[in-house]
Amino acid sequence: MEPVAEEEKTPYELLGGDEGVRALTADFYGLMDTLAEAAPIRAMHKGDLSEMTDKLGTFLIGWLGGAQRYQERFGRVIIPLAHKPFAIGPSERDQWLMCMHGALEKTSLDASMKARLIDSFGRMAEMCRTKD
Repeated sequence: MEPVAEEEKTPYELLGGDEGVRALTADFYGLMDTLAEAAPIRAMHKGDLSEMTDKLGTFLIGWLGGAQRYQERFGRVIIPLAHKPFAIGPSERDQWLMCMHGALEKTSLDASMKARLIDSFGRMAEMCRTKD
């Protein structure tokens, strides 16, 4: 059996499977927790980020091409509805993307895949906006 070419691998595989996606998620929340520029979105979360880190990690594993476990663990998610209670405008969207960009920079993904993922994350973050 021939090895799968890099361009044929899913982002999940390129990140190193569950472990790599969980590392990305931990780095994302680590940045949110420590960057002064992200303080407004950090304030939208409970003090302990472990539950959110688990939830986002589980979601991203499936979203990036791994096992679809989110629904069985947490129920169905509709991303815009999940964020409806929060005041999310362009500034909050951009703070979230800044943290995700920083987390992606810590990975070994090539520049092209990082750009593709940031583009996808950008569309996802835009869907979560609740204010102008």
